Amino acid sequence: MKRLKLYEADDKMIELIRDNYSILQGLGAFGITLGFGDKTVREVCQKQNVDCYTFLVVVNFIINGYKPNEEDDKISVKTLLTYLKESHKYYLDYQLPSIRAKLVDSLNPNNNLTNLIVNIYDEYAQSIRQHMQYEEKTLFPYVEGLMRGELMNNYNVDIFSKHHSETTNKLLELKNIIIKYLPDDGLTNNRLITTLYNLYNNAEWLDNHSQVEEEIFIPLIRSLEEKNKNNSISSKLSNIISPTDPKQNIISEREKDIIRCLIQGMSNKDIANHLYISVNTVITHRRNIARKLQIHSLAGLTIYAIANNIIDSSYFSK
Repeated sequence: MKRLKLYEADDKMIELIRDNYSILQGLGAFGITLGFGDKTVREVCQKQNVDCYTFLVVVNFIINGYKPNEEDDKISVKTLLTYLKESHKYYLDYQLPSIRAKLVDSLNPNNNLTNLIVNIYDEYAQSIRQHMQYEEKTLFPYVEGLMRGELMNNYNVDIFSKHHSETTNKLLELKNIIIKYLPDDGLTNNRLITTLYNLYNNAEWLDNHSQVEEEIFIPLIRSLEEKNKNNSISSKLSNIISPTDPKQNIISEREKDIIRCLIQGMSNKDIANHLYISVNTVITHRRNIARKLQIHSLAGLTIYAIANNIIDSSYFSK
């Protein structure tokens, strides 16, 4: 539930945390350590060398959805950049490995679907890692250059916006597969439910992180670009495309044939020869299958095929 009053510098830090425990995950990224007693937000930030105004901008955005003015020059680029860098370290070095370990522990090793589910998580984790590494290697050095008054002729915030693509499709797919298709063997159900809860919290954290970049950090970069170039840069910001949840359509017999071929490892050309259709027709069928099922990985497609009797579990023993 959104707090009606924005948090201010004279509020006690303990009250902010007590009302919004999810903010704990961000304290370390700001460089704030625990043990601050009954000090106010201002006192804690001053003692721990954190820009109080920037801290409150991020906190009020995450908690209340409050967006600062795009021309707000009181936001510290240095503080926000440090926060994003440390958030990456927390997520890549702790969050992703921790959730994977819990996922593996919650799955029955004797279930044929276990490896496929872990593969989907690993694909998701790799996509997140690549996305964050792109920011580490390209965007953050660019911003540090802007802070020094430099400007690259071959790079700008619009290029980053195009790379700031949706990274949660595989996580949504994983959650849906576990809920809809994983058999309840009575042994791991409680651990699996706990893991699902962690996956949902993980998705919420990542969404908040992405929105801070989209709504606060990127406008700040634009402002730096304008100052350095002394002219206008387009204010249009590419939004992260939210995953849609369209109604599931019925898979045709021909599409089932395509799914069986894909699971057997056939290429588009192999499928075309096998089914006496053109390669373009195969590509069209594959697009339609992905659109209908909202499944984009071979592991996810295999689980769907088993759950819907398109193939049977004896496939694994071949």
